[in-house]
Order: sequence, then structure tokens, then C-alpha cells
Amino acid sequence: MAVFAYEALNASGQEIKDEVEAPSKEEAVAKVRGLGYFPTKIIEKTDKKKAAMRRTAAGPSRKKAAGAGFGWVATKQLTAFTRQLSTLHDAGLPILRSLRILEQQSNPGMLKASLKQVGEDVEGGATLSEALARHPKAFNRLYCNMVAAGEAGGVLDVILQRLAEFMEKAQKLKRKIVGAMIYPTVVIFIAAGIVSFIMVAVVPKFKEIFADFDAELPQMTVMLIEVSSWFANGTPPGWVLVMLAPIIFMLIYKLIRQAKGGRFVMDTIVLVVPVLGQLVSKSGIARFTRTLGTLIAAGVPILEAINITKDTTGSEVYARMLGKVHDAIREGDTFANPLRASKRVDAIVVNMVDVGEETGELDKMLIKVADNYDDEVDTLVASLVSLLEPIMVVVLGLIVGFIVISLFLPLVTLINTLSG
Repeated sequence: MAVFAYEALNASGQEIKDEVEAPSKEEAVAKVRGLGYFPTKIIEKTDKKKAAMRRTAAGPSRKKAAGAGFGWVATKQLTAFTRQLSTLHDAGLPILRSLRILEQQSNPGMLKASLKQVGEDVEGGATLSEALARHPKAFNRLYCNMVAAGEAGGVLDVILQRLAEFMEKAQKLKRKIVGAMIYPTVVIFIAAGIVSFIMVAVVPKFKEIFADFDAELPQMTVMLIEVSSWFANGTPPGWVLVMLAPIIFMLIYKLIRQAKGGRFVMDTIVLVVPVLGQLVSKSGIARFTRTLGTLIAAGVPILEAINITKDTTGSEVYARMLGKVHDAIREGDTFANPLRASKRVDAIVVNMVDVGEETGELDKMLIKVADNYDDEVDTLVASLVSLLEPIMVVVLGLIVGFIVISLFLPLVTLINTLSG
């Protein structure tokens, strides 16, 4: 009879660490579940000691290699890996063999190096989730917990498939939003370059012409010449600041978001911006409901699932909301009540969550909410693009019109004076 050390969560989400005797790992999992716990990690004590001896023999350089490395793994690359791993595992290949195959197929980089070390750790006696958790730059907490839930429940193939579908839908949503912003960004950048050229190369020529006539200039023309002088001869030149403005803005934005208070303020401001706020709100709701629904469907306890979702939501506003939901559920409340009190989500979301709790199908309801909001995000993205086009045309028209009128008003005055 072997002895297994396990880590599990009880009904209230508290972590339990203990040991259990069983002839196999599967029966150990069944015994832990019979105690009313949800197992998150089970390992035979002898295997654990052997793995520790191997890690000790490997020396400090082995440990450093697991956490070392530069760069990152692209979401698209990780999504493709997850889908391929799911397909290989579903075909009946052992995990270690699947990892070796995918490592050989991967291009040199962070993912290939991580897979090599993950394979070595699995071969040394670690579980897949433990091996993945040693590479946080490649596999985040959501990913590792989903895999751990699949291993504990003996449904790793199903979990990998759900994880691949989740990542594919999240990537699709991100591509839609980024793709919608490419057109206005390119137009604004080109317009800024053209206006800078006019200010630096064209307006000074007109300034020399006006100086030769020694005439009194209209106020609009004086303003344009002052702006042109700042663009060409400022300290630093204005055109430099215009071109560097997006970079400066992003640096300030990231600096503010380093603090939790700053992130909350910035996320709150974004949510009240017309159209853009609705887009961010609906995409945020779609993201956290899909994440939470996927975790619950995988068998992760709801309190642990909420904690994971809170860390991966991408918005401090929704992270704080989920924190309050977590605290309320731990005290015996339902999911729907604190969600309704937060006033951060629409009534339809609260109602569907309420129905999901009553019917015991909360995971399905959350995923339905995510699908519904994905469709609304598509509509909003199209509306945002349609709205940005006329706005950009009007703004550029006003800028060009101001320049043209400012340059030609003195010429009209001079012509009238000469004609008189």
C-alpha cells in the first residue's frame, strides 16, 4: 500500500494538506474526493523523494534554467500548442511523448526551451501541471490550474480541449479589437506627418512673403505662424513632440498602471468614454465570464476559480468586483447578489447567473453570457469604425481649413489693398 501526499480544497475553498494510503493514484484521488475535498495535487511520497533527489543532483544551475530565459510566448503560439497537445493526447499518446513531438516541431525560442524542461520534469516524476507552473513566462496561473484540475479528475484530454477552445475564442476577440484600431491609427499617424510637414516647410515661406509686404496680419495668421515657429524652432521642435506623443502617452499610461489605485482610476475612466467604454466593458465581461465558466466546467471549486479569474481579467474594476463576489460567497451568499450590488454588469448577466445557480448549470450560463457578449462586441467594433471615419474626416477638415484660411486671408487683404 503506497502513501500519497495530497493538496486539496474543501467546500469553503480552504487548502488542505494531508496523506492517504491507497494502492494506486486513481484510488487515492477517489479517497480524497470521498472525504468531500477537491484534490489539486496528489503525488506518491516515494516518487516525490526521488524527484527531489534528482533536482538536488542536478544542482543550482538546473533550478535556474527552469525560471530563466528572456522574451515571452505569443498567445497565438501557445494556443496552437494547446490545440496540438489536446489532439495528440486524445489520440492516445502519452503526455511525455506528446511533449517531445511538440518540442521538436517548435521553432527556437521561449516555448521550445520551456517544453524541453517541462519534458525533463515530467520524466523525473513531476506532474504536468507542476512542470508547467515552473515556467510562468510561458504558462500563466489559469493555464496551470486548468491542467491541474484535469489531472486530478482524470479528464486531462477534455480539459486540454476546453482550454484550447477558450484560448482560440479569446484570441479571436483580441484580433477583432486590434484590427479595428489599425485603420484610425494609421490615418492619424499619416495626418500628423502631413500637418508637421506643412508647419515646418510651407508656412515659413508664407511668413517671408508677409514680412516683405509689412502688412498687419489677421489674428488667425499670427497664431498659425507662432505654431509653425514652435514646430520648426522650438526646444525641442514641435514636430518631434508630435511624433513622440503616442510613445510618451503609453509610457505615462503604463507608469500610472503600475499601482493598483492607478489601474483602477484609469480603467474607470475608460469605461465612461462613449462607445469605447461600452466596447471595453462588454469585452471585459465576455473575458471574465468565459474564464470563470471554463474553470467551473473543468471542476475547479468556485472560490478558487474566482481567484484565478480575478488575476486574469485584465481590468482592475472587474478584479475588485470579483474580489467582493468571492468574499460574499465565502460568507454564504450567492453569486448573483454581490454581482447585482456591484452595478458593473447588465441585468441580463445577473439574471443568467441567478438561473445558473438555481439549475446547477452556472458554467453553461457563464459561457452563454460570454458568447452573447462576443456577438455584441462584434457589433460595437463595426460601429466604432463607422463612427471614427466621419470624426477623423471632420477633424482633419477643420485643421486643413484653419491652415488654408489663415494663409489666404492676408493675401486677400493685400490684393484688395493693391487693387484700391
